[in-house]
Amino acid sequence: MNLTLISGNANPALAGAVATKLGTKLIARTLERFPDSELHIEIQESVRTADVYIIQPTSPPVDSHVMELLMLADACRRAGAARITAVVPYVAYARQDRRASGREPVGARLVADLVGAAHIDRIVAMDTHTTALEGVYPVPLEHLSAVDTLAAALATRMPSNGVLISPDLGGVKLAERYARKLKLPLAVVHKTRLSGLQVKAVSIVGDVKGRTPIVVDDMISTAGTIEAALRAASEAGAAPGAIVAATHALLVGPAVARLKPLGIVRLVVTDSVARPEATDELPLEIVSIAPVLAEAIARLHQGKSLGDLLVRA
Repeated sequence: MNLTLISGNANPALAGAVATKLGTKLIARTLERFPDSELHIEIQESVRTADVYIIQPTSPPVDSHVMELLMLADACRRAGAARITAVVPYVAYARQDRRASGREPVGARLVADLVGAAHIDRIVAMDTHTTALEGVYPVPLEHLSAVDTLAAALATRMPSNGVLISPDLGGVKLAERYARKLKLPLAVVHKTRLSGLQVKAVSIVGDVKGRTPIVVDDMISTAGTIEAALRAASEAGAAPGAIVAATHALLVGPAVARLKPLGIVRLVVTDSVARPEATDELPLEIVSIAPVLAEAIARLHQGKSLGDLLVRA
């Protein structure tokens, strides 16, 4: 089977970087909208009997990018592709893996069912909001991580008095992986989510007094969680000059306005999603996950193990 890479519109720069790492090119395709907003896709090169990898994070606008992914997969299947792998660094709807009340959809399961209906054979994801997402999908989900990449970037300018902070209980395992890599102590914020936009930090467990806070998370969406964590750390006596690291920099809504006054000196993220607009005022440092994705794709194509690349629950 020939290795074939296709990109959606979500992050063509990342897809191009992956193709360069693999010594190949993205195949030509057309993605356009009809006047009534319907999506039209056409694969412009042969993919018959090919091993196809569709690189498409489902970042905002989420629903448009999910639909692109599904239709690219369907187009490849109908064109005779032998195997279709969706490389989805950022997986949307991962936070909707259960019902908080009785009258809500389980969005993660619905999207997973759509992936199955599109005859995608495998998903390659990165730092999903929960490792339990693997059990939701009807196809294998290979869960990669950017922790090594981000930790290496953080280590280049690491304060000697740093303390890693998990902004909530759900992020403790992720923070522990950073702590092991960087050999730093760990503190945990206990938070309460008031709404989709508002978060309240209740307490912080761990010694942060006089230490430089380094908040790590899987994503920054509206930045409410990061804001609450840093305010809690400051109230507990943490030193100024905070550092924040996250895999997925969505930075939507009030995120930039929230982050600017927090005294953050480094905001280290990956290129898993395209860089949002209006972020020039943030101390943003972007490191690429293209090498990790390229390595995973190469191993899958060659039938080799991904063992040392995978996140273990």
